[in-house]
Amino acid sequence: MTGSKRIYALDTNVLLHDPTSLFRFEEHDVFIPMTVLEELDEKKKGASEVSRNGRQVSRFLNELIVRGNGHGISNGLELTNPEGVNLKRGGAVGRLYFQQRTTNGHGKADNLILSAVIELRDQNPERSVVLVSKDINLRIKAKIYGIDAEDYENDRALDDFALLYTGSTELGEDFWDKHPEVQSWNERGRTFYKLDRRDDEDWYPNQCLFLPGDNSVELRVLHVDDAKATLVLLDDHSHANHAVWGIAARNREQNFALNVLMDPDVDFVTLLGTAGTGKTLLALAAGLAQVMDQQRYREIIMTRATVSVGEDIGFLPGTEEEKMTPWMGALTDNLEVLANPEEGGSWGRQATNDLLASRIKIRSLNFMRGRTFLSRYLIIDEAQNLTPKQMKTLITRAGPGTKIVCLGNVEQIDTPYLTETTSGLTYAVDRFKHWEHSAHITLRRGERSRLADFASEAL
Repeated sequence: MTGSKRIYALDTNVLLHDPTSLFRFEEHDVFIPMTVLEELDEKKKGASEVSRNGRQVSRFLNELIVRGNGHGISNGLELTNPEGVNLKRGGAVGRLYFQQRTTNGHGKADNLILSAVIELRDQNPERSVVLVSKDINLRIKAKIYGIDAEDYENDRALDDFALLYTGSTELGEDFWDKHPEVQSWNERGRTFYKLDRRDDEDWYPNQCLFLPGDNSVELRVLHVDDAKATLVLLDDHSHANHAVWGIAARNREQNFALNVLMDPDVDFVTLLGTAGTGKTLLALAAGLAQVMDQQRYREIIMTRATVSVGEDIGFLPGTEEEKMTPWMGALTDNLEVLANPEEGGSWGRQATNDLLASRIKIRSLNFMRGRTFLSRYLIIDEAQNLTPKQMKTLITRAGPGTKIVCLGNVEQIDTPYLTETTSGLTYAVDRFKHWEHSAHITLRRGERSRLADFASEAL
């Protein structure tokens, strides 16, 4: 291995996190220690996402070896894109090298990987050798031994979470003065505006715009191009007359959310916000209104990532739906609010609960592969715990007439190796913002209680 290109030594967790990481180092070379191959072999059995990723890595490695006709492994294998995988890359590609002989000793896997990287560095003094790992402790050990170590960052949706698209923008008080030539018209009870777009107005489809103050107005971008933008005046769901399944918006962001949730032309909605901002309540209320009253969808399907906050309590008995019920406390709590008729007493409440429960199905993420949902209202709760690959698996389940709503709080990520910038929810928000049939709203204000609001700030 000669030349000025860097050599990236990959830890097992990087390959299990993203099997395509092999091909994401552009013109630089990749090195895999023998211990990593042994750990991949241990992880390949099972039906979990980690096991599937482990098997995929093995298939990629086998494909590269077969493509090289079994010759020249010691000289490196060219890391060209695998069949059926379209990765955006530059022109040059690096080579893949394996550890040629095992390191003496039967110590901890991390220490064996470190020994292999140290040996690699000593054999290539003229080149920069970098250990890539998602394990913080291994990176600390590497630094102690003078080895450059980095986290795997090619799966980041953004460099900084603060740059994430919020879905709403405040307009300046001189907004109408800057757009003297505005076309306006009414159609089917709604008010539309068409205006020339200025260079500083970086708008996206279904972005919500608001003008605060005495002349307050709330608008949504329907269509935008380089020259023109078409806006629509938002419905005011803060009044009881425009409540959705008895739920009225308590703040501006909740009104934005109800507008996009109730719009049949928006197929994909993401709601981001801290605990108590009303994400689940708004999504359920909009779903019930469109399933029960408008009959736009056949039923509501609710799912979530089953990641424990504390210690696992073991296997749960019953059917798929019964096993998922303990994870669906948010659904149960919000249904108590939504299914509370003023008349009918306890019998009326029970009848309403039974009716709503018959139209709400609870499903596990584990059994989503291969399914297609037709005319369903799919709610994915706790979506911040999903990887980008899992998010893609879920969203591609949507058939004709299906709407998907993703809810999450990136401050509560419980999945190992996921961060604010690599979460599947962040990934979806960033990738869908240009699509005209998707919308995103960041809910900022908690509406649970003064106790919950103070706790979220003080603790």
